[in-house]
Amino acid sequence: MPAPDFYFCLNATFRFIHDKWGEQALRDYWRALGREHYASVTERFREGGLEAVRDYWQAFFDEEPGGDVSVRLDGAEVVIDVRVCPAIRHLREHDRDIMPLYCDHCTVVSQAMCEGAGIEVSVEGGGGSCVQRFRVG
Repeated sequence: MPAPDFYFCLNATFRFIHDKWGEQALRDYWRALGREHYASVTERFREGGLEAVRDYWQAFFDEEPGGDVSVRLDGAEVVIDVRVCPAIRHLREHDRDIMPLYCDHCTVVSQAMCEGAGIEVSVEGGGGSCVQRFRVG
């Protein structure tokens, strides 16, 4: 069940951690989130490879309201083209002050999720649109 107002909570949580303990603590939090909270996803990626990566992210973005995102398996990589990020869009539509490092969580969490599955992640862009690439490392 989508709950876009949860983006408010994420934005505030990221800002709180950053302001209280600094950028390194925030990045450490994201890495722990990727490794620990998403451990079952890491296992799914390890077992299912890039097809599992594609299926996971397709299902994820299918549930997120307000985005314009395509997910495809393109040869030896999964490409996620985020033309309109549902989180950034929702925060902007509600006049929220977006934490400056907000978009970095996608890269850091995904890298931590995927490292245990032997998958490399790169993200280009940010601020509401990006291209994310997942490749077997």
